[in-house]
Amino acid sequence: MENIVSLPRLNEAAPAFDAVTTHGRKTLESYKGKWLILFSHPADFTPVCTTEFMAFQARKPQFDALNCELLGLSIDSHHSHNAWVLNIKEKFGVDIEFPIIADLDMKVAKAYGMVHPGAADTSAVRATFIIDPVGKLRAMMYYPMSNGRSMDEFVRLVTAMQTSDAHACATPEAWQPGDKVIVPPAATVEEAKARMASKEFECVDFYFCKKSI
Repeated sequence: MENIVSLPRLNEAAPAFDAVTTHGRKTLESYKGKWLILFSHPADFTPVCTTEFMAFQARKPQFDALNCELLGLSIDSHHSHNAWVLNIKEKFGVDIEFPIIADLDMKVAKAYGMVHPGAADTSAVRATFIIDPVGKLRAMMYYPMSNGRSMDEFVRLVTAMQTSDAHACATPEAWQPGDKVIVPPAATVEEAKARMASKEFECVDFYFCKKSI
């Protein structure tokens, strides 16, 4: 079949890349030991993308606190990216402090499944990939070209995944720091009985227990 978009898969190694950016050449290895949000946008000098870049920049201190780097991408030249960054500073007073990949040959976009023929053959959709410090793809989200993303959700999601990693737990819908987390189901009947009787856990039933961390 033609025009099938090949997508990377969760919990597998993120596709490697070696690309020119507004901050010089970057590779996936450049981000080893850090979380990374790699996100694509359809084109420079477009209004929705401009709002997204300013929103990512506004939350950069929060991402920095999470040891999480930001890396943009579109199928534009680095000259276009540089001019757009300068334009955002001139028109909106916002310094874009994270790099943007110039992906004219679409190598990175195709490796990550950012080009969807149903939307456009030569532009990337609004794709977002969260990669952990060992280079494993942990989350990915796609948005239509017409609608911007919520950066607050990406802050929340990175925080939630880091919490799950640190405490071997899951997080419920709309979890925020300070909320109770979901503990893994009990492995044995005896463990289930003990958990139901324990004051450490808030259990609705043996398979559904929360606790504070």
